[in-house]
Amino acid sequence: MTKKNRVAACAAFVCLAFSSLAALAEDRMYSEGAVVNVARIRTANGHFDDYMKYITTTWKQTQEAAKKAGYITDYKVLTAEPRNDNEPDILLVVFYKNWAALDGALDKGDAIANLVEGSIEASAHSFSDRDKIRRTLGSETMQVLNLK
Repeated sequence: MTKKNRVAACAAFVCLAFSSLAALAEDRMYSEGAVVNVARIRTANGHFDDYMKYITTTWKQTQEAAKKAGYITDYKVLTAEPRNDNEPDILLVVFYKNWAALDGALDKGDAIANLVEGSIEASAHSFSDRDKIRRTLGSETMQVLNLK
């Protein structure tokens, strides 16, 4: 086989391989959906209602402002039954259209903090104050797969 034929054969193989991958992608049994962030919160003993007061006021206002600005698509608050002190009793769930919606998240968050709490400094101070009534156990960001 000549060098020219080898190059042509390799090019044909590469084209076939990439067209097969594209066909496989079209045959997936799912499509990519919303991106979801779940923050795991554990309230201090006797402070569940204190923390829920924050959730129903400032946190809700923040989420509504982010939704109105198009930064998020939805949000939910879930309560859980913890089995030990290191499991959450509240889950804060925020939905984004896709991964790209997280681009510029710091600037978007600062803009919302200024709008809702008056300044970034005030937001940071209230965040610090909430440490007395809850622990943030962490968060996880994941993507929904919509089954076809």
